[in-house]
Amino acid sequence: MAFKLYYWDGIQGRGEFIRLALEDAGADYIDVARMSGKGGGTDTMLEIMGSRSEAEIPFAPPFLQDGDLVISHVANILFYLGPKLGLAPQQDRLRYRANGLQLTITDFVAEVHDTHHPISTSLYYEDQKTEAKARSAAFIKDRIPKFLGYFERVLQQNPFGASHMVGNSLSYVDLSLFQIIEGLTYAFPNAMRDHERQYPGQAALHASVRSRPNIAGYLSSPRRLAFNEDGIFRHYSELDAVR
Repeated sequence: MAFKLYYWDGIQGRGEFIRLALEDAGADYIDVARMSGKGGGTDTMLEIMGSRSEAEIPFAPPFLQDGDLVISHVANILFYLGPKLGLAPQQDRLRYRANGLQLTITDFVAEVHDTHHPISTSLYYEDQKTEAKARSAAFIKDRIPKFLGYFERVLQQNPFGASHMVGNSLSYVDLSLFQIIEGLTYAFPNAMRDHERQYPGQAALHASVRSRPNIAGYLSSPRRLAFNEDGIFRHYSELDAVR
């Protein structure tokens, strides 16, 4: 039975972290909101979220359905999918380590979102541009180096080698860090210009993930939605570092 992924149509967003894992593993899955016809579309997703009778209702997408099991939140979904897809360490200690790293990525993604919506998600970007400029400047100066510096140390200090974030083989955390670099490069190209020099471990990991056959095929397919200014990673030139 195919996994069912529920996320907003038209954007990569948080759903992309799940898609990358499913695509790399060659898993059979349905991107429900992008489907047309019976059982598909955004209305189907909203109906599940708005249920007045089901015990397991997610607050927001993404969420995953596997049979009658519904799992919400990116890190929670990947913690579940990792062992099933061969994208998680076998040792419990390392699996918890992977989950902690994914939760740190979740924190980082929230800060990325707040660069363009620092006041309220109910306001348009144009209604908070002044605040967004201040937030983005601080994000570029302080938060990008803090998070990417940490991830670089994790790579370099991995006792199994600096090729992966945790353990001795590719995990969903590696795929998620790939997406972080992809998104930051789109949103803040000036700020990320020296990324490869500053963080060589991440640059090598990014190149390694991009060259994986299933990922390369996915990235060149129509299933990979383009970055746009409706998603989490948005490019506004006025928010990027000045060069």
